[in-house]
Amino acid sequence: MTDEKLKFAFYWAASCGGCEIAVLDIDEAILDVAAAADILFWPVAMDFKYKDVEAMEDRHIDVCFFNGAIRNSEQKEIAHLLRKKSKVMVAFGSCAVTGGIPGLANMSDKKGIFETVYHDNASIENPDGTVPEPSSEVKEGELTIPEFYDDVDTLDQTVEVDYYLPGCPPPTNLILTAVTAIIKGELPPKGSIIAPNKSVCDECRFEKSEKRITAIKRIYEVEKVEDKCLLEQGIICLGPATRGGCGAPCLDANMPCTGCGGPTPNSLDQGAKMISALASVLGIDNEETSSEEEVDKMIDDIVDPLGTFYKYGLPSSLIKRRVMKE
Repeated sequence: MTDEKLKFAFYWAASCGGCEIAVLDIDEAILDVAAAADILFWPVAMDFKYKDVEAMEDRHIDVCFFNGAIRNSEQKEIAHLLRKKSKVMVAFGSCAVTGGIPGLANMSDKKGIFETVYHDNASIENPDGTVPEPSSEVKEGELTIPEFYDDVDTLDQTVEVDYYLPGCPPPTNLILTAVTAIIKGELPPKGSIIAPNKSVCDECRFEKSEKRITAIKRIYEVEKVEDKCLLEQGIICLGPATRGGCGAPCLDANMPCTGCGGPTPNSLDQGAKMISALASVLGIDNEETSSEEEVDKMIDDIVDPLGTFYKYGLPSSLIKRRVMKE
C-alpha cells in the first residue's frame, strides 16, 4: 500500500445489507476503485476487527461509507469510532440518510418490540418470559450484547455527516459519481446530497395531466396499467415528493415510487409533501362533486398511511416517532 492511494472504509449498521451489494454493482469500475484506494475496513467482506480501527491514528481513513441506521449501542459506538478515524463520512443509502425501513420501528419502543417478538407471538415458546439483556452471568463469566435502543436514529442524528448518498440501495450511477468525485478530489460542498436537484417525476416516462381521481387503488388492484401518471390512475406514487437521480426504474416496471430517494430539495417533510400532492388530485376541493362520505372513503382506501408516506424517512421526519404513553 502506497501513500498515494486513498483509504476507504465500509460499515453496515441497521439495514438489510443491500447497500453492501450495491458497492459491487458498479461492475468493472470496481477495478478503478481498487487501483485508486485500499479498503482498510469492510467487515462484511473481509476479516477485520474493531481493534484494527481503534489502533489507527485519527483521520487515518480518507472516506468512510456508512450504511444503516443506528438501532443499538454497538452501531452507535462504531459510528463514533469511524467518525473519529475518518476525514470524510458518507451516509450511504436510505437507512443511514433518513432512517430507512428499520425506522418504522419508531412507531413502538423497546418494550413494545420485545413484547411482540418474545412474548405475544404465535411462533414463540417462551414460558419463562426470557428477553435479551445487555449483560448476563454464565459459569464462564459475563456475556454482553449490544443494548437495544427505544429509537432508531439516522447517521447524522448520531455523528457529523459530510455527504449523503440516498437510495435503497443508492443507484449505481450515483455511487460512481460519488466515487469519481472522491478520487478526483472534486467533491461538492460539505453537507451536499450527491443526487440531482429534481424529483422522480422529472425522470418518469409517464405523461401527466391535471386529471382528478375518485378512488385510491393498490397496484395489484389495477387490471391494466395505462401509459400515464400512476397517481392519476389512483395508484399512490411518491414520485412528486421524492428526490430523483435513480432514473425511475420502478416506474419503468409499472411499479410506483415508494420514496427511497428521500425528500425532494427544499422539502422539510417527505410524507407531508406527498399528502399535499395527493390532496391536489383527489378532487376534494369541489363540494358539488365530492361529498364528505366520498372523501372519507377515498382516504380510508389508503392502506397503512404511515408505511406509505414515511416508508423510508420516519426518523428524519418532523414527527420522528410515535409518542409512547405508559
